[in-house]
Order: sequence, then C-alpha cells, then structure tokens
Amino acid sequence: MSDRYELFLTCPKGLEGLLLEEATGLGLEEAREHTSAIRGVADMETAYRLCLWSRLANRVLLVLKRFPMKDAEDLYHGVLDVEWHDHMVPDGTLAVEFSGHGSGIDNTHFGALKVKDAIVDKLRTPSGERPSIDKFSPDLRIHLRLDRGEAILSLDLSGSSLHQRGYRLQQGAAPLKENLAAAILIRAGWPRMAAEGAALADPMCGVGTFLVEGAMIAADMAPNLNRIHWGFDAWLGHIPAIWKKLHEEATERAEIGMAKPPLWIRGYEADPRLIQPARNNIERAGLSHWIKIYQGEVATFEPRPDQNQKGLVICNPPYGERLGDEASLLYLYQNLGERLRQACLNWEAAVFTGAPDLGKRMGIRSHKQYSFWNGALPCKLLLIKVVPDQFVTGERRTPEQRQAEREQAESDLPSNIEAPTKYEKFNKNGNPIKPAPVVIEQPRLSEGGQMFANRLQKNLKALSKWVKREGIDCYRVYDADMPEYSMAIDLYHDWVHVQEYAAPKSIDPEKASARMFDALAAIPQALNIDKSRVIVKRRERQSGTKQYERQSAQGKFTEVNEGGVKLLVNLTDYLDTGLFLDHRPMRMRIQKEASGKRFLNLYCYTATASVHAAKGGARSTTSVDLSKTYLDWARRNLSLNGFSDKNRLEQGDVMVWLDACREEYDLIFIDPPTFSNSKRMEGIFDVQRDHVQLLDLAMARLAPGGVLYFSNNFRKFILDEHLESRYAVEEITASTIDPDFARNSKIHRAWKIMAR
Repeated sequence: MSDRYELFLTCPKGLEGLLLEEATGLGLEEAREHTSAIRGVADMETAYRLCLWSRLANRVLLVLKRFPMKDAEDLYHGVLDVEWHDHMVPDGTLAVEFSGHGSGIDNTHFGALKVKDAIVDKLRTPSGERPSIDKFSPDLRIHLRLDRGEAILSLDLSGSSLHQRGYRLQQGAAPLKENLAAAILIRAGWPRMAAEGAALADPMCGVGTFLVEGAMIAADMAPNLNRIHWGFDAWLGHIPAIWKKLHEEATERAEIGMAKPPLWIRGYEADPRLIQPARNNIERAGLSHWIKIYQGEVATFEPRPDQNQKGLVICNPPYGERLGDEASLLYLYQNLGERLRQACLNWEAAVFTGAPDLGKRMGIRSHKQYSFWNGALPCKLLLIKVVPDQFVTGERRTPEQRQAEREQAESDLPSNIEAPTKYEKFNKNGNPIKPAPVVIEQPRLSEGGQMFANRLQKNLKALSKWVKREGIDCYRVYDADMPEYSMAIDLYHDWVHVQEYAAPKSIDPEKASARMFDALAAIPQALNIDKSRVIVKRRERQSGTKQYERQSAQGKFTEVNEGGVKLLVNLTDYLDTGLFLDHRPMRMRIQKEASGKRFLNLYCYTATASVHAAKGGARSTTSVDLSKTYLDWARRNLSLNGFSDKNRLEQGDVMVWLDACREEYDLIFIDPPTFSNSKRMEGIFDVQRDHVQLLDLAMARLAPGGVLYFSNNFRKFILDEHLESRYAVEEITASTIDPDFARNSKIHRAWKIMAR
C-alpha cells in the first residue's frame, strides 16, 4: 500500500475555506476546495491527526480508487478490481454510501447496491463466508461519489460524522451542529482571544454547544479525543502504533490545558427546561470546572467578571417557527443590543442569525459579516466591536458629553440608594465604590419608524380625553391608518396587542418585513410600553373556525375594565383575545337596556355581552356557543363579576338549539361568524346564506315588545330585503362605532330588529 493517500474532507456548506486553512495546518498537502469538501494528499499519520483534531470536518475519506464509469457494469467491475482482502476480513460487516447521479445511475440506493455486490463477490469464500450489511456500526464504511462520469471510491476513516463529539446527548429544539459552532467561534477570533485569557459568554446558550466548543479550543483539547469508535478500528490497513502515539500526545496536551486556570466561560438560558441538559453535556465533556450555566433572560444578562475583563459574547438567537414569530423576535434582538451596550463595553460580539435584518435592529453596527449555512437555511455571522463609535443611537454625543451625563445621573441618585454589584470595587478605606450608572441611548428610529411613532402618538392624544371620560382601558389606537404599515394595534391596560395584516402579493416581502420591524421598534417608545408587554400576531384570511384555533398554550389571562365590569382577555394563545373591542358600544347599549329583562346571547364567544347585561340588571341571561373552551371562559367572566346565579351557559349549535327552544326572551344579541364548518355542527353555517333562517328562528323566541340586535363583520354582507316585510328593521351601524374605530367604519354592521 502507498505511504501517501488522497483524502477528501467533507464539511457543511460554507465552511470550505476555514476547513482548508485548518487541514493545511494539520499537515494536509496540495489542498484544494470543492463544494462542501476539500481535497489533498497526506500520509497515514496526518490522516489520523485530521480525524482527531479537525473541529470543522464531517468526515475524513481516504480514496481507494478513481475510475471512469459509463454505466452500472463499469461501476461493478471498477469496485471489484480493488484488493478488498487488504481492507477487511470476509466475515466482517459493511455499510455503503453512494452520492451523485449520472452514467445510467439515477438512484443512490441502486448505486450503493452495486458497490456492495462487488465487494461481497470479491470477498466471498469457497465455504460461503461473505461480509454482511450493518448500517449503524459496520467494520468498514465505504463511500462512492459519482462526479461527471468519474467514480471516487473511498474508505470513511471517521465512522460516524466527526461533528458528533459524544458529549451532546441532550439538545434543544434547533441546535447548531458542533462543527458549525466551532466554525463560528473560529471566525469570531475566539482562538486568539482565548490565548489572551479573554472571557466567553452566551446569553442564549441552549444546551451549551458554543460554550463547550469554546472551552475545548481554550483548553487545547482535541474535539474527538474521547470518541470510542472509529471507521478505521477494524480496517486491515490501520496502523495502531501511529494512532496510539497521536492519541497519547493529544491526551497530554489536554491534560496540560485543563491544568491551567480556567477561563471565565458562562452561559445564560431563559428556558428552565434546558438548564440541566446543558449542565449534563458540559459534565460529559469534562468541562464542569470551566463552564457555568445560569437561568436568566437576555434582558438580565450580565457577563462581565470585572470592569477590566475583555471577552467575546456569542449567541444564536432562536428562529421563529410560526407566522408572526419573526416579528416578535425584534424585541429579543433589541434587548440583546441594549445589554451589549450596557454591560459589555469594549467586548466583542458574534451573533449568528438566520434573520440578518433583525441583526440590524440591535443598535450596534457590525464591522464584518460572514455567510454560513445552517442546514438548508442561509445565515449570517455578524461580528461586532462593542464600542460607542459603533452604536446606532439617536442624537450623536461626544465622549465628554457622555461622561457628563453619567456624572449627572449619578448625582441625581437619592443618597440612600446603594447600587452595588457582585463585582464591586473598594476604596482605600475598604468602602465599596459605587459604579457610575450607564447611560443607554435608545436606538435611533428609521425615518419610517419615526413617522409611524408620530402617528401613534397623534392617535393616542386624540383618544385620550374620550378614554378618560368613558373609563376605558382597552381600545384600538391604530388600524392600518398608513397603508404601508398594515397592522392593528390595541391597548389592553398596560399591554399592546399587535395584529399584522399579511401584505398583498404585490408588495415586496422584504419591504413589508422592514416596515414591520420599523413599526415594532417604534411602538414601545411611542406608547411608553415595555417591550416585554408587546404581543405580535399575524392576521391572514381565515377559513372556518381557524381564527378561534389555539396559537399558543401560555394560558395567561389579563383582567381589563369596561363599563364597570371586569373581563378576562388572553393576548397570547389565540388570534383573537376574547374581547371584540369594536362591539363595545353594543355591549354598553345592552347594559343600559337589560334591566329586568331576559337576555339571550347567541354565538356568545366569551359572553362579554352577557356580563354587561347582568351588570345592567337583567332578570336572567342565557349564553349559547358551540365551544366548551369559550363557555368555560364565559363562566370565568361571569364569576369574576359575581354573576354566577341566573346566568345560564348552553353548549350547542345555535341553529339546532334555537329550533328546539320554546322559551321567550326580551333582549337578544346575535353576532355570528361569517363562516363555520365545525365538526360538531350539523352542516355548514354561512352568514350570507343562512342569516334569514337564523333571524326567523331567533325572532320566534322574542317576547312581545322585545328587541333583537344583529351584527356581523362580513364586509360584503347584504341583509335580505324581504326581512323588512316581516319585521321592523333599523340599521344602527353608525351608532355602534366608537371613536377608536372611526377610521375603520366598516369593521362591522349592526341592526335593531323588532316585531311589527
């Protein structure tokens, strides 16, 4: 066998340049880049060293043979010609991987089968012994790559992929592969910084991959030092003496590195479910005395071990999994930017993101950007120097002005307020020196963002007197007033509920996304609301009962006030919140007219109109809805106001329930869905098609002198003209629109209907 071999090192897309530099440093010669791989030549010692020390490669493939190939027969005979007795025993186990297509082979499974057949036929003994297939733990893993008519047959020295270091047995929802994490650290300059004694912190550490990879680099630990199984273990060409020498050298280097004083390496994670898995992974890597993990939100992240320590903040913010999530992540990026500016001055930061536009919203410029791929997702690595000159803030200030502001802020603190930190400094008398407050400027809004903020503040001011007079603490403050910022914004006491309307297909998605981010950046400043209290959803054309389907499962209810009653809203779990704000005037009208009356609320949702009727002194209320979830919510609304008695809740299809009902009611309210095809219904409800039947059934239950209010929000709805021949019908839409919906007068239509 030759003393020098051709090697292919595979890697994730985008890491080729880094891998080329790493492999060259480990002894690979004549190295060249290919797509998701590099190629070069080396002796066996270098091949082993690459397996042991490469932080970036997926596999180290030793080329056994190259040959031209026109068809499946060429493939079979080309593989058959290899002296397989030099590589494995006849009764060994085998796995074959095939990549590429052409030369009459378009199915990789078929290609792998032909390679396997050739090897088995070559090794079959007269007694019938032959290799068997083991896909999971074979003695030999063979790879054949078909490239433009040439077959490249290789032995996989790695076994399983080299990114599987063995320490990460527990992982989060969207983990980075270990070799990608190592590549990001290398691009961020961590090897240099670690050699200088810098600190490393990850404010969104998940299960700790960045931290473990960073600690292994700092401790000079070979990434695959603790791997048990290798692809060359049972290979007959394996040279144990060379491998043993390299492994002993790597072990000695790791022992020396681990004996050094550990660097300050810390991780912070908001999800408590990931803390123990992260600690377990760190323990398996043997790095528990180097790395510490704490639970905490990004907004409370405090990385500095002391005021003079420098280091690297590295993180991979989560990706949105549902519509609207990406927009909601804006505040996460803003919080990260604020913490970097406040707590990491003169540090460096590396933010790996699948949403580079969000990276621009941190309020700090990146001085370098690198393209990577996380699987099939294109990503950017943003490298940042956390220095004031890179801050993107409002008014520019000189360093002297900044220092003057800090001194003024410190002098304004009450004398009895102490501001110690766990990193206190002391004067010569042993008393703690109070650190100067850090003045953090708000990131500068874009021109569009500032324009949007101005509109919000104008609307808020215009509504303020009416809100105060009516005692309302939940109302709409913006409803697509500016077409390019297409969203509805509602205030619920001290929460903001944002519904983004999906942009038309004619709008460039990137422009629509940028405008959404501009608006979200403006909302907390314009409305003086903490970013953590802004809930963002995306509203699209809905079918059936989709708008009522659960979006989340936080189960958090917020109490709001309206017309002297308390109501529960859920801002996170559903597209709608449990309170239709546009029906406020109708609920108030019902409250005023309900005294002594029997009230019927059809399609009651969370029965907010029933609560108002009970508040107005209704003799009784009956609320009907098909959803048990919303009836349970209705029960809580009634109980919250002390109206549990004489308030009946009925579960059922409204049309079926009405047909069977024989009771009379003095006041009826109907607000049906536009369309419903619930499995629990008999048939399908369409408000345009079925409203006459619905109203006839309801009017049959209306007592003499009673009133029925009918409303719906189907914008193309036309009330059947024949109803006026049977009933006294009056459209009252204009009187059911409050000032906060005056800009959107088509939000609903409403009628008052009485018997003639």
